[in-house]
Amino acid sequence: MAALNAIKNGLALVLVCFLLSSCGFHLKKASSLPDDLKQLTLVGDDQKSALFSYLQSELAMSDVTLVPASKQSAQLYLFKEQLERQTLSLFQNGQVAEYELAYSVSYVVKRPKQKAIEKRFELYRNYQDDPDNALAKAKELELLISEIRQQASRRIVRELSQL
Repeated sequence: MAALNAIKNGLALVLVCFLLSSCGFHLKKASSLPDDLKQLTLVGDDQKSALFSYLQSELAMSDVTLVPASKQSAQLYLFKEQLERQTLSLFQNGQVAEYELAYSVSYVVKRPKQKAIEKRFELYRNYQDDPDNALAKAKELELLISEIRQQASRRIVRELSQL
C-alpha cells in the first residue's frame, strides 16, 4: 500500500512538472540591456537618495557596470524625485481619511554619438490615514514610499532595456 502511494505521489509530481514546463512558465529574470548600455555612468541630482541606491542595485542585477564619466560611455542622469499628496476623502469630522500619492521620476539617457532621450513617468498609490493610529500609519507610509521607489528603479531599467 505504501509503495502504491509513493508511485501516485511520484506520478503527480511528474505531471505537475510537465504541465508547468509545457505552458511556457519560466522565472522572471533581470532585464537585459543593449550592449551600449552595459557600461553606464550614473549621475543624479541627489546621489544619496534611496531611489539612486535602488537604481544602482537594479543596474547591478542587470549586469551593468557603473563607470566614471567618459565620452565613450553612456550616461544616465537621474533628476530629483517628486512626491505629491492629494486628499481623496474626508471623515465626517473633517479629518483626512484617504490620500493619493503621486510619485514622479524623470531622467535623461545620453548615448555616445546619439541624441539624448528624456523620460518621465508617475506612479500612483492610495493611502488610508487613521488619526488614532498615527505612529503605525507613519511607518506604513514609509514602507509604501520605499516600495514605490523600488518599483520606479525597476521601471527605469525595464525602459532602458527597450531602447
